[in-house]
Amino acid sequence: MSAAQRYQPREVSPARILVVDDVPMFRELEQLFLSRVGEVRTAGSAAEALTVAMDFGPQVIVLDLHLPDRAGDEIAQELREASSPDCAVVFVTSGLAAEHARAIAAGAVDVLSKPLSRGTLLESVTRFLGRSASPAGLPRVDHVAPVRLNGAECEVNGTIRNISRGGLFIEADSLPPEGTEMTLHFDLPGLREPLEPTARIVWRKLEPNGLRPGIGVRFIALDGDASRRLDDFVHERATYLMPARPHA
Repeated sequence: MSAAQRYQPREVSPARILVVDDVPMFRELEQLFLSRVGEVRTAGSAAEALTVAMDFGPQVIVLDLHLPDRAGDEIAQELREASSPDCAVVFVTSGLAAEHARAIAAGAVDVLSKPLSRGTLLESVTRFLGRSASPAGLPRVDHVAPVRLNGAECEVNGTIRNISRGGLFIEADSLPPEGTEMTLHFDLPGLREPLEPTARIVWRKLEPNGLRPGIGVRFIALDGDASRRLDDFVHERATYLMPARPHA
């Protein structure tokens, strides 16, 4: 083997992305947006998606919740089993909070709502195309604001310390158990009405040095308008602020 052959760079396989949507216009737009980060194949139904997934082995599937033959949340696990072992499923909904909750229950790594933003779609999908086993978190910024958490058995008052489109880090004196689902009430600058999504506590942190304990919460039921406003809020400030605390 010559020196040139020995040190020739290895070819890196392109990222594989499957877009599943029954509306041709949406499939074509998503394929166009995502073609810059990987090889994109499309499907217009659940049956076609399962066939393509078995042959293609996508790393990320962008899956519409509403398909003509079976709902996206019904086939998500089958698509994972038909794809590569670490396949990530990003759901696309019409923007209803109840649909967001269905997607989370089906194992969504992220939930987007129509109309899709090119930047948000690219950001979401590329998080799961890296070679690292741990995908990058959603962009987040420091934000200090009061928040109230209401659950079936308790009410907690806390302070938001950072925020993303997917969840919050909250400092609170009382820490409900991990897995607890609660309704949040908090204000976002520029909005007349408070945001009131439901969320699940995904981890708890006991801060050293006398600081208040904290919890990471992930949004469960979040409507599309609120998600977009959170996304805009974070990106408007991300240029100037960097996350300084743990994230959900």
